[in-house]
Amino acid sequence: MRDFHFPGRSPVLATNGMCATSHPLAAKTAIDILQSGGNAIDAAIAGAVLLGICEPQMTGIGGDCFVLWSETPDSPVKAVNGSGRAPAALDAAMLRAEGHAKVPPLSAHAVSMPGAVDAFCYLSDAAGRLGLADILAPAIHYADAGVPVAARVASDWAQDAPALQGHGRDHYLINGKVPSGGELFRAPGQAEVLRRFAKHGRDAFYTGEIAEDMLAALNAEGGLHTADDFANVAATPTDPISGYYNGLEVVEHPPNGHGVTAHLLMNILAQFDIAAMDPFGTERTHIEAEATKLAYDTRNRFLGDAGHMTRLDYMLSMDTAKSLAALIDPKKAMQSATKLSETVHKDTIYITVIDRDGMSVSLIYSIFNGFGSGIASEKFGILLQNRGAGFTLEEGHANELKGGKRPMHTIIPGMLRKDGKVIMPFGVMGGAYQPNGHARFVSNLTDFGMDPQTAIDGPRAFAIEDEMRVEHSYSQKVRQELSDLGHNVVEPATAIGGAQAILIRNDGVLEGGSDPRKDGCALGY
Repeated sequence: MRDFHFPGRSPVLATNGMCATSHPLAAKTAIDILQSGGNAIDAAIAGAVLLGICEPQMTGIGGDCFVLWSETPDSPVKAVNGSGRAPAALDAAMLRAEGHAKVPPLSAHAVSMPGAVDAFCYLSDAAGRLGLADILAPAIHYADAGVPVAARVASDWAQDAPALQGHGRDHYLINGKVPSGGELFRAPGQAEVLRRFAKHGRDAFYTGEIAEDMLAALNAEGGLHTADDFANVAATPTDPISGYYNGLEVVEHPPNGHGVTAHLLMNILAQFDIAAMDPFGTERTHIEAEATKLAYDTRNRFLGDAGHMTRLDYMLSMDTAKSLAALIDPKKAMQSATKLSETVHKDTIYITVIDRDGMSVSLIYSIFNGFGSGIASEKFGILLQNRGAGFTLEEGHANELKGGKRPMHTIIPGMLRKDGKVIMPFGVMGGAYQPNGHARFVSNLTDFGMDPQTAIDGPRAFAIEDEMRVEHSYSQKVRQELSDLGHNVVEPATAIGGAQAILIRNDGVLEGGSDPRKDGCALGY
């Protein structure tokens, strides 16, 4: 229970339905959909699409999504992969021949096909109740009328605006300037796209004038995308992967997302007595950082499109985790996980909704980097993701860029089950941080007995790119001790990630938590 002498958030409690997401307008819209007779799928889609207007630097209909859902707490968890593929004509050899070591993130070559719209159509048909016209009506209204730019969004917008180019600047700057907090952002072109999508379904987006508008923007920048690439976009129903941490079953989306990285990280952490450590002390933070380095190095070696990946069982194996855990020195930071582990190996929105019937949805939806590729279509202002930057150009790698492949993805929705029952959909935003965020959140719940809101609120640290990024909510003592262990401690420019979760309590009450690092909230009725 929180100490009411300090600022903070109390858990949100309700019985009929709940949404937790990163913008209050999207949370309110999802609740409105539930109260008007929609189910959790309808509400999640409605809120997610609106988030593309509320937080356009994070997500939009030019992006991808992954979704987990269960029809009741006792039902199996289902998954759909709404990530797009590389255009058929593109190949890593082409970029290597041009002298590139990586896919240029602000180029048309980084733009994989936008898969979210097809996934939303699939979900609406497979499990929704209301239909697209009702689901999309709120986003259409706000795209036309405008949404006041929220405080965190304004900060991110200013930071990410340099990525915008050409028509992207026309549609996502106001009179050539970054909008300030409270200023209205309108997207009338997207409103028209959503009207056509609502009336005619996915073909209105992937064929005809809307697809031609996106295609023209990409081809003008040297992209090899074709009309067939757009027409052939298709979401893929798939089976989740799961593992256990402290008796809780953690359900994740399978590759090409990196939920498997979260499982490997939790398996490594399970080799240590984390519960005996100070939750926000030096020892736990150091062990988590070292485990993260090893888990992410493993991801970089093996993760890719599910059709090209052969080491999934290896990454899920507890033997692999034990071998990696043995490489961790409790008294010293490793300088190169890649060299050390040779002996073993040989920016996003999240929304979760639960309805009165117990249907749970965990949906994550992104354009990757802030403002994605920075490329937007001329007429409708559809901002295109740069998920293709997640490919590697390394010849023979499972994640090597090839036409028709899906890139490795950072976004991962999650769910927790106990005794076979879904008890909590949850998600963590923050690009590459997400597996680390999943592991820390689940550890906060189970090792330290925190409620969802407290588990979300706690300080975060993240070891990446030779840095130990430590939020300033950590004590100076911990920061110094981490430095003494050999970590390159830096304070990140922005708070690390965001998170939302909804717990189905034993008494049937829904308990929601939402990250104060974002503008959003949990709402219920």
